[in-house]
Amino acid sequence: MKLSLWRRRQAVLAVLLSVVGLVVGLNTAASASTATASPDTESGFEVGSLPSRFRWSSSGPIIAPKNDSTHRLSAIKDPSVVFHNGRYHVFATVTSSTGGYGMVYLNFTDWSRAGSATHHFLDRTPIGGGYKAAPQIFYYSPQRLWYLVYQTGNDASYSTNPDIANPAGWTAPKGFYGGMPQIIRDNIGNGHWVDMWVICGSVNCYLFSSDDNGHLYRSQTSMANFPRGMSQPVIALQDSNKYALWEAANVYKISGAQQYLLIVEAIGSGGRRYFRSWTTTAINGAWTPLADTQTNPFAGSANVTFANGTAWTNDISHGEMIRNGYDQMSTINPCRMQYLYQGRDPSVDTGSYSTLPWRLALLTQTDSTC
Repeated sequence: MKLSLWRRRQAVLAVLLSVVGLVVGLNTAASASTATASPDTESGFEVGSLPSRFRWSSSGPIIAPKNDSTHRLSAIKDPSVVFHNGRYHVFATVTSSTGGYGMVYLNFTDWSRAGSATHHFLDRTPIGGGYKAAPQIFYYSPQRLWYLVYQTGNDASYSTNPDIANPAGWTAPKGFYGGMPQIIRDNIGNGHWVDMWVICGSVNCYLFSSDDNGHLYRSQTSMANFPRGMSQPVIALQDSNKYALWEAANVYKISGAQQYLLIVEAIGSGGRRYFRSWTTTAINGAWTPLADTQTNPFAGSANVTFANGTAWTNDISHGEMIRNGYDQMSTINPCRMQYLYQGRDPSVDTGSYSTLPWRLALLTQTDSTC
């Protein structure tokens, strides 16, 4: 009788262990599936919040232009960057010593190798030559395509590629609008239509742009239609001082929160460039100031320190955050943020913006709330 009872208990225990093992196995499989299902996974990242004041440390210049037989360059600027498949992929503007504009691509495994990376000039790809600048790179997961968005003077343009690491794979440029929208013509004054930026939510995709005249514009189309059907722009933000809302707008989704961050480059006293910031709970909503002055900027000479104690640049200018994903949602985590930006030696002034010696450097947040 005691032996029989013992055997029954052992049988029940075996069943329970089997069930537990099955549950654990299912959970493990589900976790693995979640971790690989989306290119924008937040797995492994802490969840924090944005501070009201920012502090950064800056590297020295880590990426400089590289000349060849057909490219005599003065600057590399306007970087966009994603980390994918174990490598950083950087797209940027290059300017020639005579003031011409083009784009370049490079990749590397870590920042210490950025300076030695091979530069691939995109005028040698189907993107072609002529004025093309200020690229933004992201992966549009519904189509399984990489998008490169950039300015071409009279339109917001894009090219696509199934393989980010293949420079020859980009398609010829296509326009979002088919020309400069009327609202921009009406408001641009003596400015320039520049710095296109795409970010998508769960239903719609939005295209932001600036006019160097105090206006930030926003258009939208559905994710199902993207990149077609972009609406006529509306003014998302404006300032009577055009230098306070200049250009280089980035919009990011904050990881783990229903919050978006907008940063826009401004030109302050002494001609110094810095970034102002705002937040919102909806991409098409109203923007609330966060750190938006030259004395309390998102990033500027007031809150950036340099490793050797000497500032190699007075300007914290056009760049991009290091994202914790690479898809169309442009998600960032507010824990220990990094920002790849353009700066320049303040002792060198060529008198022409397009030939100033811009170089790329990396900011690292030093006052993380996490």
